Amino acid sequence: MELTSGINRLQTRIRTSRISREFGIDTLAEHLEGYLPEPAIARVRAAYEFGERQHRGQFRKTGEPYIYHPLAVARILAEMRLDATTLIAAILHDVIEDTDAAREEVAKRFGKEVADLVDGVSKLDKAQFHSREQATAESFRKLMLAMTRDIRVILVKLADRLHNMRTLEGMTAKKRASIARETLEIYAPIARRLGINSMRQELEELGFKNMYPRRYEVLRRASQSVTGDRRSLLREIEETLSRALAAEGIGAIVKGRRKNLYSIYRKMREKHRRFLDVFDLYGVRVIVDAVDECYRGLGIVHHRYRPITEQFNDFIANPKLNGYQSLHTTVMARGGIKFEVQIRTREMDQIAESGIAAHWQYKLGEKAGKLGNLDAEEWLAHLAEMHEGERDSLRFVDNLRMDLFPDEVYVFTPKGKIMRLAKGATCVDFAYAVHTELGDRCVAARVEGHLVPLNSQLESGQTVEIITAKHARPNAAWLHFLKTAKARTGVRNFLKNQREDKAQRLGERLLDKSLGDLGLSLRRLSRSDIDRGLAEMGEPSLPALYAAIGLGRRLAPLVARHFLASDAPVAKGRRAKPLAVEGTEGLVVEFAKCCHPVPGDAIHGQASLGRGLVVHRFGCAYSTRKGSSADRVELTWADNVTGEYDVELRVTASNKRGLLATLTAKFADADCNIQNIVFPESSGALITIRFLIDVRDRHHLANVIRRLRRINAVERVERS
Repeated sequence: MELTSGINRLQTRIRTSRISREFGIDTLAEHLEGYLPEPAIARVRAAYEFGERQHRGQFRKTGEPYIYHPLAVARILAEMRLDATTLIAAILHDVIEDTDAAREEVAKRFGKEVADLVDGVSKLDKAQFHSREQATAESFRKLMLAMTRDIRVILVKLADRLHNMRTLEGMTAKKRASIARETLEIYAPIARRLGINSMRQELEELGFKNMYPRRYEVLRRASQSVTGDRRSLLREIEETLSRALAAEGIGAIVKGRRKNLYSIYRKMREKHRRFLDVFDLYGVRVIVDAVDECYRGLGIVHHRYRPITEQFNDFIANPKLNGYQSLHTTVMARGGIKFEVQIRTREMDQIAESGIAAHWQYKLGEKAGKLGNLDAEEWLAHLAEMHEGERDSLRFVDNLRMDLFPDEVYVFTPKGKIMRLAKGATCVDFAYAVHTELGDRCVAARVEGHLVPLNSQLESGQTVEIITAKHARPNAAWLHFLKTAKARTGVRNFLKNQREDKAQRLGERLLDKSLGDLGLSLRRLSRSDIDRGLAEMGEPSLPALYAAIGLGRRLAPLVARHFLASDAPVAKGRRAKPLAVEGTEGLVVEFAKCCHPVPGDAIHGQASLGRGLVVHRFGCAYSTRKGSSADRVELTWADNVTGEYDVELRVTASNKRGLLATLTAKFADADCNIQNIVFPESSGALITIRFLIDVRDRHHLANVIRRLRRINAVERVERS
């Protein structure tokens, strides 16, 4: 035991010594001399000294002092040639979260800009939330919001995650798999969306290795087994293309590459291919000086090797959402082996590797980074909009996951503008991508001049025209087919606002009725009485109080008692009328499934937390057993009540052939729609069939029952 412990300590000292040499502050400062002025490097050193004091005595799971982690994060960002402010934030990114250093102290020492970056990366305190999932979602939502204000927040976070992925050996297998899953589902896709492919590829490779270690090892060995022939072929292709391009006066860098194992694994899984059927294990990248040389180089490649025409993509004319530009072509080499060639300029290659970081201006005195021609700016604006529209953090993260995998289609507006959407996007997704109001008002669509359903999936090259109507509204059913986070957030946001408006109107009516039962009324309350009551309940305004009552978060009779001590004039002996149900209240009024009330029934209401007002038939056994008199509301039906209402009927009849056909025909004759039919598990001479039907009111229901009772085989018809 002592020998093992001694060996472990020795290994830790050796590892710490190596890390000190590779990631120490002197090594970092030496690297920074290549692009930062001396005063900026001095600020980075000062940040190290502060961070080292704060983290003193803290150690990572791998055994080395904790300070080497933030130094390693800063080194990753320094290799991307980021500015001193970002590097300082990287060195201090854990001090607010993991030490007793406050945000104010960081701001005082290193400036508000650094403090904002560090705060953006810091997680929220888990103790504030009911579950770990909610805490994680809220922290991630905070990170995304900070990213929309300053993109450097996510650059620090991605570098932090990359170094953590490189040093997972101190974690348990379960913890490694959990971190790897989050990396593959969230962080690697964010790096892809921002165009930082160098970081994305390593995150994917490490995520795959730690999440599926056996699959990774099998693929790694399989890849090594075929590298011999492929590598010699790759060298031959590099030499052939280099000579051919030089002969045409094109100065190019030609280099081979191996596709990362996670990309191979995804292609095998998604396209159901065997390993040997994945042809682009290796590829060639051609880097030239100008855009016209990309297309000239493409001709040279196709002259030397036979192209596979259906596997060509021009991402120069049609850049990807993250700003990536390149020509992709797949050609056939000797032996029938296929390989991919990518052709791009040096600037395109820099953007492909570093993405949004390639556009960051790190000159002394400049405060803001430019996004260049990247569409990341548009995506960040969309994230900010999604943050405002979706208050549920868990749902926000789900929407973000959907938004991070945008296999793309390119479609056109009637004016010829190109719109890029996620693969599988529908006409409604298109409408919301153009403008939120267009999505809210859409009723139909024309694709290539032909009317199509709103849920039709779009294909690249199509021209889409949205037809709107002034009084049209989003439909909750759209959420089942929408493919983009922007559209889903738009629909949910509209429905939420609509529900709150209806909740306010219902809550006002419920409160006025409860006040009437106490001899008061809203009109007779003074402003001071209202303010006193709102203060007692902790509600900011009357509309907020109405919404809380309408949504069932507060009970109107109890709320009314907060105004009982008022000195306002009291209308004694006056009893308020029952609250009238119109049937159009929507989501804030629910008709109970236990008794299925319909217009014409005697009814009462039950205030239910989170459900609003639940309407029951008078005498409903369930509401009597579960409810209390305090949350019961006297109700009646409005004169202008409309719509159709669910009713369950039990029909007992002789078990004869053709019985169901006869019954359904009678329902149709009575202008009644059948929602559901439930048969008994066993049948005898008599069977009881349960029908869930739609009726307009009690008179309509009586007509349906009369028609059923006239059938000779029917013994009895009962309402559940």
